[in-house]
Amino acid sequence: YLCFNSQIPQHPPLDPRLRRTYPKDTKPKFNNIKTKKASSFHEFARSTNDAWDIDDEEDEEFLGTFNPAVSIPPGLHTTSSVQNQVATRFDFLSVSSKENELKQQSLPVRPIIPLVARISDQNASGAPPMTVREKSRLDKFRQLLASPNTDLEELRKHSWSGIPREVRPITWRLLSGYLPANKERRELVLKRKREEYFRFIEQYYHSRTDEHYKDTYRQIHIDIPRTNPLIPLFQQPAVQEIFERILFIWAIRHPASGYVQGINDLVTPFFVVFLSEFVTEDMENFDVAALPLETQRNIEADSFWCMSKLLDGIQDNYTFAQPGIQNKVKALEELVSRIDEDIHNHFKRYEVEYLQFAFRWMNNLLMRELPLRCTIRLWDTYQAEAEGFSRFHLYVCAAFLIKWRKEILSMVDFQGLLMLLQNLPTIHWGNEEVGLLLAEAYRLKYMFADAPSHYKR
Repeated sequence: YLCFNSQIPQHPPLDPRLRRTYPKDTKPKFNNIKTKKASSFHEFARSTNDAWDIDDEEDEEFLGTFNPAVSIPPGLHTTSSVQNQVATRFDFLSVSSKENELKQQSLPVRPIIPLVARISDQNASGAPPMTVREKSRLDKFRQLLASPNTDLEELRKHSWSGIPREVRPITWRLLSGYLPANKERRELVLKRKREEYFRFIEQYYHSRTDEHYKDTYRQIHIDIPRTNPLIPLFQQPAVQEIFERILFIWAIRHPASGYVQGINDLVTPFFVVFLSEFVTEDMENFDVAALPLETQRNIEADSFWCMSKLLDGIQDNYTFAQPGIQNKVKALEELVSRIDEDIHNHFKRYEVEYLQFAFRWMNNLLMRELPLRCTIRLWDTYQAEAEGFSRFHLYVCAAFLIKWRKEILSMVDFQGLLMLLQNLPTIHWGNEEVGLLLAEAYRLKYMFADAPSHYKR
């Protein structure tokens, strides 16, 4: 592993295999398929307006899988929130879950990786004994965390290449700004912030059935069962109620954006990491209701505050018309045009708009493209990077796109390209693949971030 500049604050594990130039591919014959191109973000949203319409029967099916003890006001068939509509218009070519399962079954068989993989797990199941290097890393983390005043810059430096599972919860709380660096103040801050969150519940949660908030509540209620639907943990009533409260309280306290579909995904990494303090094995099937009520409440409050800290840095992604996402998608397009002209021209040839696939990458921070264990590992680095969830995420998306270069250039029609880009085969990814992706993203950042003509030829 290499480091490009010893003075750069981040120190990722760069793999020399990533120093490569891509060969020019022979351009495929033009497939004369005409697609209607939207002239603006709003026109594109309107052109797919019926793609997410849910009829009464489907509504009842989703709500029935939630918590029957929680009543839903009758007659709620549409959401009036414009930003909610805009946020959901771009999955229109998603393959159904059944088709996706069949596709995944055709992939080579590899061991199942735990939901929250240890640093040592890499791409194997179980928990192999720590190597000397891994034990040394864990000891270094524990030493930093035990210091009277944790050196956050040093903690970020060590977190960039992955945080050991054993210390990830406390490290995430510190890196997100939820906990202070001063060790003596941490317990007091935790107690105060947890109590503050549950005062919000007492103050606001009853208003979920009010006329003003019922559309927001209904949309949250529909989205939560769709969050990681193949992982049993997230289908438990106790977990879904936790998510419902977190999302509703966040929405009501952030009226500039309110709840937007996609925010529900951003709770899950925090919830799983904080739950991992109390569960060592088989987290996918762990019964959260078996935990003491106080423990459940603490996990919920910590997840709320850390998600809020994350969203504070990217809230323009979720305000009206989602300008943050529009800007990031445009930046990705211009960056890819410099990094790999062949891919960029291939998209132009077959009239593929970056918005059609990269909107979801920005809206959900690649969570729909990667297994949850990979997202957790990715977020180790995002929290260690300056502006990791906004600025560095752009380079990760660019590296992720280039990763599939061969597959992209082999597709010679619009529909094939969109099907590929919205269903990339990452089901068996683990720490090794995420590490290589992050190293390539860092290389791109190093090459382009400070260039005078970063996004322009």
